[in-house]
Amino acid sequence: MTARTQILERARRALSDVATRDPAADVPIDRPDQRRDLPREDLVDLFAEQVADYRAFVERTTEASVAGAIAQVLRSRSAQAGTGASRILVPPGFPAAYLPDGTGIVADGPGVPIVELDHCAGVVTTAAIGIAETGTIVLDHGPGQGRRAATLVPDLHVCLVRVEQVVAGLPEAVSALDPRRPQTWISGPSATSDIELDRVEGVHGPRTLHVLIISPDD
Repeated sequence: MTARTQILERARRALSDVATRDPAADVPIDRPDQRRDLPREDLVDLFAEQVADYRAFVERTTEASVAGAIAQVLRSRSAQAGTGASRILVPPGFPAAYLPDGTGIVADGPGVPIVELDHCAGVVTTAAIGIAETGTIVLDHGPGQGRRAATLVPDLHVCLVRVEQVVAGLPEAVSALDPRRPQTWISGPSATSDIELDRVEGVHGPRTLHVLIISPDD
């Protein structure tokens, strides 16, 4: 008896008590999720907590303070790097009112080469969805979100998420997203580990993710 025959015979014995008829149809099971009933503010707090758990930076701000918050992030990054004013990549459709004065703006577009993206200290984008349960940000690359390369090449990604864009979990996110659009799902800064579990950040995406959660002005 060959090894192949032995393996198949063991498989047949293991399956001898398995019915050959079609299995019964799946019965849907209602699994209530208490997060769906959370007040909006608690949902946003959970989202911020989960994003921070991925070693991303999270900051709450208001509509009127977005430009100042972005400027502060860029100043802090420049100080850490020991450089002067940073060049920041801005995708088409990004709200002009959110851009701080005195920043070296690089307007992105199809004609901007990848090497130019690498010369930018960071990129600022909006988002499509924020998922509270997992701390995940989803981009569908609509206006203000940029092409996929724009959020992979620069070392810093400043992402703006409005409080009304935060949903409870994956089912709500999938329902709200257009499946015909390209999507990028982001859970924290780019990170990987080698065989000895030494964490390395920034290998295949931004080393630093800074999320600004925007609330309406009072």
